[in-house]
Amino acid sequence: MHPQGQVSLFSQTETQTGLFVDVVFPGPVDKSWRYAVPEEWVRQVEIGKRVQAPFGRGNRSSMGYCVAVTTEPPPVPAKPIRRVLDDLPLLSPALLQLTRWIAEYYLCPWGEVLQAVVPRPARLQAGTRERTFVEAILPPLAAPSSAALTPRQQAVYTLLLQLGRPVEWRELLRQAGCGPTVLRNLIRKGYVRQTTQRQATVTPQVAEVPSATSVQLTPAQQQALQAIETALRAGRFEAFLLFGVTGSGKTEVYLRAIEHVVRQGRQAIVLVPEISLTPQTIERFRGRFPRIAVLHSHLSDAERAGFWRQIVAGEADVIIGARSAIFAPTRRLGLIVVDEEHEPSFKQETAPHYHARDVAVKRAQLENIPVVLGSATPSLESWHNALTQRYRLLQLPKRIFDRPLPPVHIVDLRHEPTAVGRPRAISPPLEEAIRTALRAGGQVILLLNRRGFDTYILCPACGHVVQCRFCSVALTYHRDRNQAVCHYCGYETAPPHRCPRCDLPAIRHFGLGTQKLEAELNLLFPDVTKCRMDSDVMRRGQKYGPILDAFRRGDIRILFGTQMIAKGLDFPQVTLVGVVNADTALYLPDFRAAERTFQLLAQVAGRTGRGERGGRVLVQTYNPDHPCIRLAAHHDYVAFAEQELAARRALGYPPYGRMARLVVRSRRDDLAYQAAQTLAAQFRQHLQQLLQREPLAQVQILGPAPCPLHRLRNYYRYQLVVLAPKVFWRNWLIRETLAHTPPPEDVLYSVDIDPLQVL
Repeated sequence: MHPQGQVSLFSQTETQTGLFVDVVFPGPVDKSWRYAVPEEWVRQVEIGKRVQAPFGRGNRSSMGYCVAVTTEPPPVPAKPIRRVLDDLPLLSPALLQLTRWIAEYYLCPWGEVLQAVVPRPARLQAGTRERTFVEAILPPLAAPSSAALTPRQQAVYTLLLQLGRPVEWRELLRQAGCGPTVLRNLIRKGYVRQTTQRQATVTPQVAEVPSATSVQLTPAQQQALQAIETALRAGRFEAFLLFGVTGSGKTEVYLRAIEHVVRQGRQAIVLVPEISLTPQTIERFRGRFPRIAVLHSHLSDAERAGFWRQIVAGEADVIIGARSAIFAPTRRLGLIVVDEEHEPSFKQETAPHYHARDVAVKRAQLENIPVVLGSATPSLESWHNALTQRYRLLQLPKRIFDRPLPPVHIVDLRHEPTAVGRPRAISPPLEEAIRTALRAGGQVILLLNRRGFDTYILCPACGHVVQCRFCSVALTYHRDRNQAVCHYCGYETAPPHRCPRCDLPAIRHFGLGTQKLEAELNLLFPDVTKCRMDSDVMRRGQKYGPILDAFRRGDIRILFGTQMIAKGLDFPQVTLVGVVNADTALYLPDFRAAERTFQLLAQVAGRTGRGERGGRVLVQTYNPDHPCIRLAAHHDYVAFAEQELAARRALGYPPYGRMARLVVRSRRDDLAYQAAQTLAAQFRQHLQQLLQREPLAQVQILGPAPCPLHRLRNYYRYQLVVLAPKVFWRNWLIRETLAHTPPPEDVLYSVDIDPLQVL
């Protein structure tokens, strides 16, 4: 699309290049503007680079992304771009095509997607600085007398001719032994040209590790690898779901497939869900591949931008990172791997609400390469795609060396004794199991997916629960800093000693978090080295890598924490895994609660029994007969998926329906409610229009209703859910409704396509 009423700022000579570029500006912009390219920037301009261009009536200089280069002029005179900002393109044509698909599928502006794809440190060119260079040029054929060179100028000019390349300004002054005035006069007389180049001051590197030894593949691994290599040799898109029990060797299949890709001179992207997994993943991959780049949010700005530049320059064969690494600007991409593809952390919770797994599949399709999704507990969407043959199912049904899956014992907390009238974090059976494992020289992992010390503060006299000032959630007590904290907005306050409602001194603390678990472990096992891993610990500056290294060496005997310790970690000396409370997410008002509980239990159970000693699992629960807990104890994913899919099918929920969640929010409850009602009426009106065009369209509009977390960050929230079996029906309805129903003043809308939670 092109702007109207532009006034040309070119001189006659500038407009003769005949080259134009389409530019998309960051932010809530969903169209491009066409600009002319002046002669001085013709050689530098390229698709995927950023440019500075005049924008708006005031011709304010703005940064935008070049998304197309053309010789077709716009219908009105075009403004010229002012500068090309990048030496190398930040986005390839295929990556630009992917961003356009994201904008259309997830119903968000293209400019917003482009801004999210290129990390801020790369946009700011962190870890670089501009340096001034000079180079000799041939003098004019008929130089006037004023251009005659002094002896000192002639010496400097001769030196530059001998060097035959651009030289950094300060370096030349040092070699020539002259001052800057000599150079300035050479530039003025036309003998020397001055240029600026941005050069890296930081070159990030991944630490070397010993080369990995080759292992013998199992027949199932060999069969899976052969299928992937066949697609690689054919150079075609194919989506594989690598379904393998924990410890079955999925990573070795990834490594062998990537070796095939690198031998072809191509690159691979490997996505991991948690930063805690990154150090161990990097170590395993660095033992096979010397040229690795890492992309995740815990890097410094200079490191992140440095790795990004290495990828753009083609200096990395393997790119490892969290969800945003799917946008790595590779030029020779040959394979994408998404490890633990079921993990919800692959979903971006802020706009644009993309899912890295689905984006990975689309990128592989656009670039005509294979993609491998791996998990021991696949998402039901991926499992359904495998059952319907949209993905090709590859199975690793046994652990390597035929090691058995660990036996799981369920501890029914309803029948366990309490201590001083309140539940213990560690039941007697779990305590005895920990002591037995430690006496035998093993290590222990304990999972409790709740941070803090006490999870809520209650007045028994009147029933008041102390809530966040800005959210409708209970505050969690953190004893290490003696604060009541909101885990959603970060609000903190001193814990009350008297009830804020009835003013009685009967206030009590209840619930169980990782800090309380730590206190109990210190009491029960005072002489045993132990470490807590949760986001509170990491926030204090501790690093995942050193903690995991110490645990691997055996310096830490008990590792406990939240879900970050439940995924993908491989420690052969772990002989016991304990789940302190399996019910933490089981009864959340979310249709995925059972699926997430099953996945978490199955994943943490898989952390043990990986060595010759074997291992076992104890799961503490108040709901031992719940199907997801019972089936997780039997390691029976297929039965769980069959049962859960039947329930989803009856309701039309994903994967049988394509869901979208629209949240209406305002700082005033009445405004949010009224806007939600108006929006719902508009949805139903546009649904009638859709049915006139598509008589077979089956669309459900649920709501509006208050969100389960009704007040969040001082906004009152109402939600509508749109369900349809086809993406077109869902997206057309949302797009048309929002186009004709802008939010009222002081009201905001947000759209989450394929939401993973409805809280």
